[in-house]
Amino acid sequence: MQTTAPARTSLTTLAEAVLGAVVAVLVSAVGLVAFSLVQWPAFNSSNVTRAVATVGQVATLAVLAVSVLMIRAQRAPRVATLLSWVGLSGFVTVTLGMPLAATKLYLFGISVDQEFRTEYLTRLTDSPALADMTYADLPPYYPAGWFWVGGRVADALGMAGWEAYKPYAIASLAVAAVVSLVLWRSLVRADLAVLVALGVSALAVAYASPEAYGAVIAIMIPPVLILAWGALHRPGSTRWAGWGAVVGTGLFLGVAATVYTLYLGIAAFTVVVMAVVSAGMRYRQRRSFTALVDPALRLAVIAGIAGLLALVVWAPYLRASLTGTTAESGTALHYLPDSGAELPFPMARFTLLGALCLVGTIWIVVRAKDSRRAQALGLGVVSVYGWSLLSMLATVAGTTLLGFRLESVLILLLGAAGVFGVVDGSRALYLIASESPRVRSVAVAVGVVGAVAFAQDIPHVLQNEITVAYTDTDGDGVRADQRPPSAVSYYAEIDAALTSIRPEPRSGTVLLTSDTTFLAYYPYFGFQGLTSHYANPLAEFQARAAAVESWADLGSSDALIGALDDLPWRAPDAFLFRRGADGYTLRLAEDVYPNDPNVRRYTVSYPESLFDDPRFQIREIGPFVLVVRT
Repeated sequence: MQTTAPARTSLTTLAEAVLGAVVAVLVSAVGLVAFSLVQWPAFNSSNVTRAVATVGQVATLAVLAVSVLMIRAQRAPRVATLLSWVGLSGFVTVTLGMPLAATKLYLFGISVDQEFRTEYLTRLTDSPALADMTYADLPPYYPAGWFWVGGRVADALGMAGWEAYKPYAIASLAVAAVVSLVLWRSLVRADLAVLVALGVSALAVAYASPEAYGAVIAIMIPPVLILAWGALHRPGSTRWAGWGAVVGTGLFLGVAATVYTLYLGIAAFTVVVMAVVSAGMRYRQRRSFTALVDPALRLAVIAGIAGLLALVVWAPYLRASLTGTTAESGTALHYLPDSGAELPFPMARFTLLGALCLVGTIWIVVRAKDSRRAQALGLGVVSVYGWSLLSMLATVAGTTLLGFRLESVLILLLGAAGVFGVVDGSRALYLIASESPRVRSVAVAVGVVGAVAFAQDIPHVLQNEITVAYTDTDGDGVRADQRPPSAVSYYAEIDAALTSIRPEPRSGTVLLTSDTTFLAYYPYFGFQGLTSHYANPLAEFQARAAAVESWADLGSSDALIGALDDLPWRAPDAFLFRRGADGYTLRLAEDVYPNDPNVRRYTVSYPESLFDDPRFQIREIGPFVLVVRT
């Protein structure tokens, strides 16, 4: 039986995606290693790395330009394809890697959200078993896909999880950019695919890269939505047409479910909107409810494929939540900053980004009737705004849908449309001018200037995120800007003390501390998480916090030992305190949503006499007090 043409196309696309990913990994590895061979000055105190990054960006853009020219001239297509992969992955690598070349930390260092992400990678570097980033004996709640792969890479390279985070994040973004290019090539002509992949990738690096694990999904959303629209709405096609697109859409949603829940949500929401629109159009044309069967069936198959893939990482949590302790509702959605209280309109900004998004908006409106690409991207834009409005409405019920976090997705959708709009607009002007070569030259010149101008501004867009990567203290106890390190510099001594008292593997120790960055650098389990917003709903965050507070009121070591032994969870084997005026202190947090900020910090103090017992070993290390139960 011969393979059908659509099947051959799908297999070819899959093979190209694998080869492109390999090329991207090699380019990123070579680039990052090369950057590390030079002792660069810190980004926040010198413009050297920014200057070298600009040179690298121009070089990679030149490689991409050569690939486009070769594609248009139909010369050496395989070489042109390879150049497009090298140029795109090189662009991502140099844009992020060069400004970060003098630090071992990634964007935002080890601060705020990046702390729990690093902790997750550290956990899955220590062991491939799916486990919660903080709590012992619990399955993970946050999707483990990106972190699991990163953990395996770090383990294979013999690197600590925190140290592998930066190169892995940059390389994974480069891979996602090249894979998106391969997908774009299956949807539009090859030269246009290079341009739109470059545009979307540059926008993703500028506005989504701090959340690297989310950016690898976001960068794929624009082409996947075009694929999904082809899967669900194919007027005039045969009954069996588009099933390859159905499978591809289901696979993407399944992968998204293993990596980033919010982006899965907006992608799935958009696909459902597409199915509803397709069903409405079919019903309007045929005036029969049988017309609704085909889009409903295709949607069900997409959901089935996605659901099966999602179980790869979600099955342990679902099983535990159904058979074990009832999960709390959680507070992960309890966040409403200023940006979450209003709709984003990037097309109204007086910047290059605003101009591109405005062109994209106009193109979607103008081409909505005759372009399937415009229809798909337009439905994506409408869905983002719909989700944002629903998120605001959800505040009435005491929660949100984190709609503000979708602005980067909106930018990528409008940016992709903007590239199409620029190309179509240039072609229209060229025809209006009686195909004058001057018009083409002007269009190319404007495009090149715009691309370079936007590219070299990306480090400025990410300036705060890059600066924190230099001012935070890394796992070696070093600040990359060569200034005195924070108390994190004592972590290695604390780890040495802990392992000398408890020589078993670090994952065999549960540590209670409010200095949770320690858990991001070393794979100890924690008794309590940073805040309830990052805590596993199965962990009973509030009950644990209440228990920790209650120990401060106990009058003796015997009472404390009894309270620890009576806990319904695995008790702390060690405590890492700060020394305060009233004894040993911990800084805890509670959710105070709907207030903004949504977290209130408070201090719990314990009398030193509570641990003055042979059953505890006490070590004072810098500003810390390590208490280990023996």
